[in-house]
Amino acid sequence: MINLYCMLINALQIEILSSMRHPNMVLLLGACPEYGCLVYEYMDYGSLEDRLCRRGNTKPIPWNIRFRIAADIATGLLFLHQAKPEPLVHRDLKPGNILLDHNFVSKISDVGLARLVPQSIAEVTQYRMTSTAGTFCYIDPEYQQTGMLTTKSDIYSFGILLLQIITARSPMGLKHQVEHAIEKGAFQEVLDPTVTDWPVEEALAFTQLALKCAELRKKDRPDLGKEILPELNRLRTLGQEYEAAQVSNTSYSSATSYSFNNDDVSSP
Repeated sequence: MINLYCMLINALQIEILSSMRHPNMVLLLGACPEYGCLVYEYMDYGSLEDRLCRRGNTKPIPWNIRFRIAADIATGLLFLHQAKPEPLVHRDLKPGNILLDHNFVSKISDVGLARLVPQSIAEVTQYRMTSTAGTFCYIDPEYQQTGMLTTKSDIYSFGILLLQIITARSPMGLKHQVEHAIEKGAFQEVLDPTVTDWPVEEALAFTQLALKCAELRKKDRPDLGKEILPELNRLRTLGQEYEAAQVSNTSYSSATSYSFNNDDVSSP
């Protein structure tokens, strides 16, 4: 009886997820609930995780594209959190679950762990789960300790993800590393060194936003629609202006010149 109930719930989730259409969500093409298999659209540039660690010896992602990727992810996440009839909490937001197309448009994938949170409960701010799910370094500490799930649980994960975008480092202990570097006036030491032209002031603003998202207490984390996305859109616009200036001054755009062939992406 319990297994039947779980299958019905999973089928309902798949039905809802497969009907979702958004530019920053990977399209779910099919599913096999019996074997836990989901089939998504193909994404040319693979995962953000692979690109940050330069799997296949690919070029580093320019800072302006990183800002755009972050804003794209926030846009997709807001779409999930505003889903109807009930908000969706992803529960496993991390670089490995962000896929990139050939234009570096980022899309959220692997919504298999996502949970529908009843609107009335979401407004109250919390929903008790019997067991936590997700990847250790990205799990909201309050959710891990209490089982209380909210859309703010995704914001913690997003904060760690943002720190990885700016540093290209492992998530383990990353928040502490970045905070320590800022405190001792050595912020530039934690920036991904493969990018040589970071706009330090804007990178610091990006990082400070990430740290706010990764606050231990849910109530201290910023609102996605009112605070996080507007700031990331501001930084995205700055990056777009940089790209336009590059095209105007040198007929060269880091956004369009960053490319690699399929052999690079698929190499082990």
